[in-house]
Amino acid sequence: MMRNRSGPPGRPQPPPQPEPPPSGVTTARRRLSAMMGRLRNVLLVGAGTVVALAAMLLYDTTRPPPQNLTQRDIDAAVERTLASATPAPSYQSQAYHIILPSVVRVVALVPKAGGTSEGALGTGVVIDESGVILTNLHIVKNAVEIQVVFADGTRSKAQVIATQPENDLAVLRADETPDDLVAATLTSSATLRVGDEVMAVGNPFGVSNSLTSGVVSGLERTFKSPKTGETMTGLVQFDAAVNPGNSGGPLVNRNGEVVGIVTALLNPTDQEVFIGIGFAVPIESAATAAGSPWY
Repeated sequence: MMRNRSGPPGRPQPPPQPEPPPSGVTTARRRLSAMMGRLRNVLLVGAGTVVALAAMLLYDTTRPPPQNLTQRDIDAAVERTLASATPAPSYQSQAYHIILPSVVRVVALVPKAGGTSEGALGTGVVIDESGVILTNLHIVKNAVEIQVVFADGTRSKAQVIATQPENDLAVLRADETPDDLVAATLTSSATLRVGDEVMAVGNPFGVSNSLTSGVVSGLERTFKSPKTGETMTGLVQFDAAVNPGNSGGPLVNRNGEVVGIVTALLNPTDQEVFIGIGFAVPIESAATAAGSPWY
């Protein structure tokens, strides 16, 4: 049996030779390259700073100098602003639009010679959403039929449910009413002072929904009505223009609240035209005619 003999051992590999150290020239080049890189960064930052400073200086030299505002300049600016602003509505306009949905036209058909009938025209004011209306008695007295026309144009027959002859007042109830009928807000005439603003809304000479404004001229006045012959007391005197057709309409304050019912005008002649004095029944008396307190 033959034995295996290993071959002769291989020759050993020589160890790797170490790299020779860089020469002085190479080292100098590397240092110079690193130094140039740092210098380039510094130059870029410096250049950016110089550009920013130059831009700021350019802006400062080109912008207009600040203006010194005078009081005249401020006043002119305020005036221009006010001129361009939409003015607020007057208190008369506001009061009118508050009371208007509650104002009605009252037409009373009264007998006339020959069997015909003619309409007596007046105004009324809704004091309850159910269709209760305050007006003057002299408008509907002896009427064979009464019609009321609401602010939205709805027309209805109406019935007299109460009267107060001493104050020339009548209370009506409409047979039909609009779905969105608005009742007027009532306020005590005790809040009135001579000189307070008041407005009357009605249908003078048939001109629908007319507004006139004035002031309270007196309180607790007495007046004998030429239409009814009754002497009325505790009346509110005012100078807002009223004429035939205003009778029974509301006298309102600047908040659109009813303080009285227009009932008469004073004219020493036989003409039924306004010459400066009108009278209204205080709302306290008017509300009692309806069988309820004014508040």
